[in-house]
Amino acid sequence: MTWTPQSPDLNPIAMVWDAVYRRVKKKQPTNNYYLSVWLMALCLCVQALPVCPIQASCDAASKEENKEKNRYVNILPYDHSRVHLSSLEGVPDSDFVNASFINVSDATRPKEETVNDFWRMIWEQNTATIVMVTNLKERKECKCAQYWPDQGCWTYGNIRVSVEDMMVLVDYTIRKFCIQQVGDVGGKKPQRLVTQFHFTSWPDFGVPFTPIGMLKFLKKVKTCNPQYSGPIVVHCSAGVGRTGTFIVIDAMLDMMNTERKVDVFGFVTRIRAQRCQMVQTDMQYVFIFQAMLEHYLYGDTELEVTSLESHLAKLYAPSAAGCGGMEAEFKKLTSIKIQNDKMRTGNLPANMKKNRVLQIIPYEFNRVINPVKRGEESTDYVNASFIDGYRQKDSYMASQGPLQHTIEDFWRMIWEWRSCSIVMLTELEERGQEKCAQYWPSDGVMVCGDLSIELKREEESESYTVRDLLVTNNRVRTENKARAVRQFHFHGWPEVGIPSDGKGMINIIAAVQKQQQQSGNHPITVHCSAGAGRTGTFCALSTVLERVKAEAILDVFQTVKSLRLQRPHMVQTLEQYEFCYKVVQEYIDAFSDYANFK
Repeated sequence: MTWTPQSPDLNPIAMVWDAVYRRVKKKQPTNNYYLSVWLMALCLCVQALPVCPIQASCDAASKEENKEKNRYVNILPYDHSRVHLSSLEGVPDSDFVNASFINVSDATRPKEETVNDFWRMIWEQNTATIVMVTNLKERKECKCAQYWPDQGCWTYGNIRVSVEDMMVLVDYTIRKFCIQQVGDVGGKKPQRLVTQFHFTSWPDFGVPFTPIGMLKFLKKVKTCNPQYSGPIVVHCSAGVGRTGTFIVIDAMLDMMNTERKVDVFGFVTRIRAQRCQMVQTDMQYVFIFQAMLEHYLYGDTELEVTSLESHLAKLYAPSAAGCGGMEAEFKKLTSIKIQNDKMRTGNLPANMKKNRVLQIIPYEFNRVINPVKRGEESTDYVNASFIDGYRQKDSYMASQGPLQHTIEDFWRMIWEWRSCSIVMLTELEERGQEKCAQYWPSDGVMVCGDLSIELKREEESESYTVRDLLVTNNRVRTENKARAVRQFHFHGWPEVGIPSDGKGMINIIAAVQKQQQQSGNHPITVHCSAGAGRTGTFCALSTVLERVKAEAILDVFQTVKSLRLQRPHMVQTLEQYEFCYKVVQEYIDAFSDYANFK
């Protein structure tokens, strides 16, 4: 893979990129100086991009009749590359929509006034796939009109759109529509299936936290787009920033795979000649390179369930280098740097004593925050992190096992975030050492500040104990002052090592998911002792098995990688990582017909 700059002025950028690339290829640690210079060079590169590389007219977009159809006055399609609609009889300039052809993609975004035109374009261009990379509202500002019905069907102009299916995942939502022309002409009109892929994890004025979700999203789009269909329609709000970034990542990954080179500067210059300001910000430009580097370093690690057995055979095959495939895969994960500078609150002197292990402290961006107790500083801190799941963000609160003096903080966290399920993966004492303070009563009632916890029921299962607890907030004067919380206490997971088999883990995950369905999908509290090794393994398995069940696809590597970016040391050992694969294989082996996953 080489950089091929289009201008001699960019040779320093090429040198920095090549230096970083060579170090990555040789598995050398990349010097922070190189990275900082590289990022600065990329930002300079954005500034060097021609905003409008050609003298092109926007006459159609500038007509008085079409001005209301443009969301932004400075984002207009060029005449030479704009999408032409068929004209409506008696309606002047009805062939206009703010959309441009970008090689095999369109860039547009409907306003309330242009929704009918949008669907007319989808029909006329024989589009089967819509990529939406904005949310309807961001920072209380409307970014896009909702151009589809929530359920049932609706008619937009002469196009009837009916909702066939919807699947909500943590980073994106997939909606399937059946569209059909309606009119006075007799005879049954043909129907078409259109799939909308709505990426929901891209903030306005920013970029996603990690490119992992975007790369998975892009793969899903490309896999599902039918070969016979017309151009993919891509839109954000203005149809240039996030839209351009998505299109460039797609094109550069194709170039990387087929030509073993990338030319971001040249490609952005080219598409800016087709639509102005494509890729708007420094952050978006840098994000393109982050996505390419992610893909180059780790590749596509998704597996269909039918290929897991053969994949494991490769991982366990003897290696001449002496390091097996499983170990090599795990080593890639351990190379991810822990961001110690992003643990400010947990490292404050007032909070240091609240941490069980000083190396496992939550990051600022996703730490669980308790309400501050009146007159008491630093009472918002608890050693716990929000962790994304398969279908939604903040599915889990990964926590350390409470210390004796943090039991109240633990229960305040449970109450504040309405957690109804607690998964405990440690014993109170292991190998003669205290690993978790007992935060529930053996009988009767335990009082923790304003909260009282009462044990209502305790039942032993084959591999875990279920405790039903009633938590009452004594400061609340309404009927909502008490809540039921169920604790699942898993036994048989030693501090060092893994459970003897995966059956118990599969059973407890199923029991927790059933409890979640009955109690509402509030965060599941998961803890072991430090809240990383066993906790991370549970979160990884729960996420992976949910995807296996829904899609018959798994990605253990990227699931664990994502967890480690959210909390240090999640899935701590090679043995725990290997256990993830082992449990998934046991789960798959339990089904002879993969349709049972559905």
